[in-house]
Amino acid sequence: MKFVVEPAELVDAVNWVARSLSTRPIRPELFGIMVDVDTVITLTGSDLETSTTAVLKADIETKGKVLVPGRLLAEIARSLPNKPITFTLDGTRVLVTAGTAKFVLPTLSVTDYPNLPELPTVAGIIPSDVFTHAVNQVAVAAGKDDSLPSLTGVHIEMTTHTIVLAATDRYRLAVREINWQAENPNFEAETLVRARTLSEATKSLTAHTQVSLALSPVLNNENLIGFASELKTLTSRTLDGTFPPFKHLLPKESVSQATIEVSPFLDSVKRVALVTDKTVPLRLIFSGKSLQLEAGKGEEAQATEELDIFYNGEEISIAFNPQYLTDGLQAIGTPYVHIDFTSANKPAVLTGKHELNGNKDETYKYLLMPMRYGA
Repeated sequence: MKFVVEPAELVDAVNWVARSLSTRPIRPELFGIMVDVDTVITLTGSDLETSTTAVLKADIETKGKVLVPGRLLAEIARSLPNKPITFTLDGTRVLVTAGTAKFVLPTLSVTDYPNLPELPTVAGIIPSDVFTHAVNQVAVAAGKDDSLPSLTGVHIEMTTHTIVLAATDRYRLAVREINWQAENPNFEAETLVRARTLSEATKSLTAHTQVSLALSPVLNNENLIGFASELKTLTSRTLDGTFPPFKHLLPKESVSQATIEVSPFLDSVKRVALVTDKTVPLRLIFSGKSLQLEAGKGEEAQATEELDIFYNGEEISIAFNPQYLTDGLQAIGTPYVHIDFTSANKPAVLTGKHELNGNKDETYKYLLMPMRYGA
């Protein structure tokens, strides 16, 4: 087996495939990246939960298949000089050379490598930038506690023309609706996917115009979801369990509303929060045309700041986790944020506004639970 490849091509493909490798695999073969050289070169990696493949463009001299240590190959590929890379199988070793740089890699057992699931049936296609932006907006609210696996995922509800993504860690809820086109009319499906898997999938797929979403049939016990671009695929097992009902949590009416320019608001939140840690609340007092931000009390460090805002309603004093508020403001993606309040002890809902006097963009909603703020 022998081929010659440009360094940028190899680095891109190896980095993508290495995403699915575990640092502590249950089988030694799962340390490896499979390099299958036929009419095209296919790289494959897996931790048995998530599998990734990449098709590599190269000059093929001889065919073959080899399994090499994946993370080591990724480090080597990134460090090689910017010259054509020759990849050669010599007995039980692989020679990787570029210019005067030469590496010799051991190989792993090809025959012991597990059979991996194929990409499920494509359900529809969506612009990659739209999908990536939606995932980033929602995944920020997913839980990090693996003892509550259903909260570490993003709930995906699909119909013929829309996809609704939702995530929550019980203290906040992010919901995003996007348009797409399913392959079949009257299509309906829902699934629960690890937030970190979705985030990893979108990091590289944005280089392509469109992403295909694939789902295993409802009656299939594999419960797989897949993402594919022109030269890359990712297949992952979905999460068991049920995502909590969430639509009823989003209030339909509000008693007070604020519109604030995101950039200065975000800067103020970060400054005032310097005197706290991530678990200490940041107090916001909305009154008239101003917003007062406060943090710290008593003998502790304290900070205050005031912003001019557009506000409608009676004065309200509410406190939030400053990191959660920061996450929401960064996820909005519009110049202005619109905040709807029902009361000081009930969740507030953040949505975006493209213009100060324009309508709020309700395709993305970020619900944030208030915190107690001591006297």
